[in-house]
Amino acid sequence: MSLTLETVTTAVDTQEDIEQYRREIGGYCYRMLGSVFEADDATQETMLKAWRSIDRFEGRSSLRTWLYRIATNVCLDMLRSRPRREQPMDMGPSSPADERLLGPMLTEHPWLLPMPDGRSDPDAGHRDDPAAAVIGRESIRLAFVAALQHLPPRQRAVLILREVLAWPAEEVATLLDTSAASVNSALQRARATMASRDLESLPSLALPSEHEDLLTSFVEAFERYDMTRIAELLRDDVMQNMPPFAMWLRGAADIIAWMQGPGHDCEGSRLVATWANGCAAFGQYRRAETFGDPRGGHLPWGLQVIEISDADGSGAKISQITNFLHPELFPAFGLPAYLEAS
Repeated sequence: MSLTLETVTTAVDTQEDIEQYRREIGGYCYRMLGSVFEADDATQETMLKAWRSIDRFEGRSSLRTWLYRIATNVCLDMLRSRPRREQPMDMGPSSPADERLLGPMLTEHPWLLPMPDGRSDPDAGHRDDPAAAVIGRESIRLAFVAALQHLPPRQRAVLILREVLAWPAEEVATLLDTSAASVNSALQRARATMASRDLESLPSLALPSEHEDLLTSFVEAFERYDMTRIAELLRDDVMQNMPPFAMWLRGAADIIAWMQGPGHDCEGSRLVATWANGCAAFGQYRRAETFGDPRGGHLPWGLQVIEISDADGSGAKISQITNFLHPELFPAFGLPAYLEAS
C-alpha cells in the first residue's frame, strides 16, 4: 500500500501528540520507580508501545489517559522483579562522627537515585491551579519519592494518580481495571503509610532566589573547606548521607567532625551547579590526585542534592545533604566528565 501525503501527515501528528507527554510520563515513572535510569527506560518503552499500537487506540479515553495506562503497566512489570529502592536512613541508625570507615560500598543495592529537573514535568495537570502545582513539585522531592517506595506498587500508582495528579477515582479505576471503591480503599491505606514516614518535616519549596545567598555561601565555603562557615549554614539537626554507603550522619557537629576526619579527601573539591528533584544540586569534583590520576584538575565524585528549610523559624539553613557517590549520574545532569585545573 502506497503512503499518501495525508497518511504521512497523520502519522507525524500522532507521533508529535504522543511525544508531548514524554516529560510528564517521565515524572510519573520516576515517582513510581525512584531512579532516573529506570524512569528513562520505562518512559522510552511507554512511547514505543504507544507508537506501535496507536492503530488500536479507539479514543474511548483521552490519549493522555491511554499513555498513563501503558506507563503504569510498564512500571508495575519492572517493580515485580526487584525490591524497593531505599535511602541510607532506611537501613539503620545514624553513625557516630568518629567512625573511621564508611563500611562496604553497596553498589548492587537498589538505592533511590535523583532525577534531573529537566527530565520531568512536576506541574503536569496543574498549570491553572498554583496550589495544586506546589503539591506536584513537592512530590518530586527525595523525601517524598523515598516514602513512595514503601507503598505496594498498585497503592503507589493510586496515590500518585489521585493525590499528585488529581485524577478522579473513577478514571483511576478504569486505568487499573478495578472499581472506584477499591481505588478509594487503596488510597486510604497509602495515606496511612505515608503519614507514618514523617513527611511533616519535608522542606517547603521556595523560589530559588530566596536561597541564592545561602547556596552561594555554601559553595564558597565548601571549595575553601571552611568548616566554621559551613557549620553556620547547617541546621542543628541536619542530615547527610552518601549512597552507595549505608552510613549516614545526623547533626551539624557530627557532619563537620566527619568532614575534617574521614572525609578530608574532599578538601580542594570544586562544585558545579545543577538541579535535581526540585532542589539545588552540585556536581562535586575531587582533586584528580585523590584518584591516583596524574593529570591534575578534578574528576567526578558525587552529586550533592541540597535541601533547605526555614521551618523552625530560625531562617533558611541546609537541612539535608544527599551526596550520591555515583559518577555515572553526571551525564544525565549535563555535567562534564573532567574539570581542568584552574
